[in-house]
Amino acid sequence: MPTLPWTAPRTPPAGTEVHVFASRFATRTLWGGLRFLVRTPAVWRQAGRAPGAYGSSRQAQPLRRTLSAWESADALKEVARSGAHRPTSRALAAQMRSAPFAGWQTSGDDLPVSWEEAVRRLT
Repeated sequence: MPTLPWTAPRTPPAGTEVHVFASRFATRTLWGGLRFLVRTPAVWRQAGRAPGAYGSSRQAQPLRRTLSAWESADALKEVARSGAHRPTSRALAAQMRSAPFAGWQTSGDDLPVSWEEAVRRLT
């Protein structure tokens, strides 16, 4: 699966600070990877429609990575605790070998954040 391009459901006001979130998921088995790929499109749709979402992108190679920008850390937490995200993350937790996360603040004027920046912060 190629990188899904940055999609921006809404644009932050000029000069606004935004919360950027990056994750990398490595599954224990091929079966776990397939389960991850099957279950995550609903989460992807949820994040794209969520209040406070400013944009997101996803990479499937070499590992499964997500990159998103939010109005605030609280807006991100609300999505993580609701809709498709909550049951999906719970169901897939046992399949994960590792799942590092990184969050940081940046100006909305700097969106989209580069994948190079996200990978640097995840390592």
